[in-house]
Amino acid sequence: MTIQIREYEKTDVNEAVKIWNQVVEDGEAFPQMEFLTEKSGDEFFREQSFTGIAYDEETGETAGLYILHPNNIGRCGHICNASYAVKKGMRGHHIGEKLVIHCMRKGKELGFRILQFNAVVASNRYALRLYEKLGFVRLGTIPGGFLMKDGHYEDIIPHYHVL
Repeated sequence: MTIQIREYEKTDVNEAVKIWNQVVEDGEAFPQMEFLTEKSGDEFFREQSFTGIAYDEETGETAGLYILHPNNIGRCGHICNASYAVKKGMRGHHIGEKLVIHCMRKGKELGFRILQFNAVVASNRYALRLYEKLGFVRLGTIPGGFLMKDGHYEDIIPHYHVL
């Protein structure tokens, strides 16, 4: 499997929505509770500063995606935020790491100075391990900051990385 990342195109909408909605359905990582449709998904992915699509160069299969956008406005507009989704069945192949590294480069290219994650769920051990490996700084813990699908609240751990 050879993973490449390119900018989102309209033809990616169905696979991108499917992968995004898998993460929403799992209820363990994204704050969103509503599913994207083809129409709302295309609008959502296009309105980001950048949406990256990871695909297997050999098969053309979409493997994952990320969205990158400002975390705030005005005097804090130099801080960006991102979300990552890897297709079920393709997880465990370092696709998430490739997405994060690409996102960090793209954020810097777009003029952002800091990449901040507002809500890394404490039980998301794969994300926590990856962010530590890539040099992200933990900002502390927000107790009960994330409502899990089963109804219990999990701590969140904000992170940042200077680009």
